[in-house]
Amino acid sequence: MLKIGVLGLGNIAQKAYLPVMATMQDQYEFHLTTRNAEKRAKLAAMYGFQHTHATLEELIDTKPDAVFVHTPTQTHGAIIKQLLLAGIHVYVDKPVATDLQVVQNLYDLAAARHLLLTCGFNRRFAPFNQELKALPDKRLIVAEKVREAGGQDPETAVFDLMIHMVDTGLFLLDEPLADTTGRIVTTDSGALAQGYLTVQTAHEQLQVVTNMYGGVNLEQVTVQTAQQRAMVTDLSTKTVLTTAEQLTTSFPDWTPTLEKRGFAPLIRAFLTAVATHGENPVAPSSAITSHAVCRHLLSD
Repeated sequence: MLKIGVLGLGNIAQKAYLPVMATMQDQYEFHLTTRNAEKRAKLAAMYGFQHTHATLEELIDTKPDAVFVHTPTQTHGAIIKQLLLAGIHVYVDKPVATDLQVVQNLYDLAAARHLLLTCGFNRRFAPFNQELKALPDKRLIVAEKVREAGGQDPETAVFDLMIHMVDTGLFLLDEPLADTTGRIVTTDSGALAQGYLTVQTAHEQLQVVTNMYGGVNLEQVTVQTAQQRAMVTDLSTKTVLTTAEQLTTSFPDWTPTLEKRGFAPLIRAFLTAVATHGENPVAPSSAITSHAVCRHLLSD
């Protein structure tokens, strides 16, 4: 049975990962790791996990096959490097890092050591987004993220929030990038107000819009093809429009949220790749491109 570490047991780990992992304990041996002893004990008891550790060093000593890293972004670089040098596959929450050279160096190290470094771009694995990806003859893609009220500085907002829509939009494109332009708009206090990105390929155009002060919390991706218009709203409904009809599809009521949002499929894909020595479910070149586009947007 493969041994899988989970480093960092904060909000994202508790909401998006541990509930899925708890159902897979007959296939993998999970090791929870955090310095917070009370949290370790509480979460292990809640989900029935048998193995816990206080530090990364303790976890590495158990020789895990792979580790999920859910620590703050600023700690990612050093932790990922330590794990890769120990011969351990790594899954990490986005972003891998905000320094593009660090991102490239880590992926180069993973490749040199024949290890997986997988970035948690869950929206690629959301079932309705997968259906958008399968549409032929795409012409225009619009990926929007709207927040009721923001407050984050541009660097944090772009790499914490906007990167999801950047990556989703780039994932949906079927042709190589030909040109990118972008614009950052800030408030008087210096917070991100809006972020805009335009990407062109030979036959497609992508518009990514992040509005931090939009009066509503909304995520919407629209794909216009030569035959139809398809729209996914909040990852949970898909609407297809043609001249003749409009058809809206939702998930059955019992479908778990983590399936709809792509977390569960991505977790399974990563663990399968570890077990079978398969391909990275989030191709390194595409993950690097998403980070690079965000960095260039902030630098323009």
